Amino acid sequence: MALSMTNYKGFEKKPYCSMHYPKTSFTIVTDTPENLRLKQQTMLNSQAFYKEEFEKNKGKGFSVVADTPELQRLKKTQDQISNIKYHEEFEKSKVRSDAPPPENRQEGEASNPERFSQPAGQTRPAAVAPTAGGRHFQALYSYTAAEADEVSLQEGDVILDVEQIDEGWVFGCNQRTGKRGMLPANYVRPV
Repeated sequence: MALSMTNYKGFEKKPYCSMHYPKTSFTIVTDTPENLRLKQQTMLNSQAFYKEEFEKNKGKGFSVVADTPELQRLKKTQDQISNIKYHEEFEKSKVRSDAPPPENRQEGEASNPERFSQPAGQTRPAAVAPTAGGRHFQALYSYTAAEADEVSLQEGDVILDVEQIDEGWVFGCNQRTGKRGMLPANYVRPV
């Protein structure tokens, strides 16, 4: 067949007749198990998939994490470490502050760093008021202890041997219950 300007088709700058013109048809690939696995893996690794999930969940808050035994154990360990570090800092600040001299210190006061981490159900015997006339405070409001190292108060309770821990917390002994621990500074006033 002779090609002319009316019967030729161009492909990649070459002339072809309609019979021999290259077709741009796609090959069909069967969905074998391996191809399906690769397709799924590609979808999982695709940034487009993550972006789509992000856009779909945007504004819905945090995702719910299953409370597996492993996560519960990890959370408990982190809480214990946090509590230990907090009490280490507290002990260091207590030693640096106005601690009584060794001859006036009550038995076991400095040598027992676990005194703040007692189980919530146990109580200590009533504390003896300091001989040097430590600071006494009175509870203005009732307060329920949120942690094991805190002291519960009822309005009017007298707090003995009060020491400032930081801006918002003091350490003392509730005379009514005999328990020692931390309490909020804005719930008590000096007497």
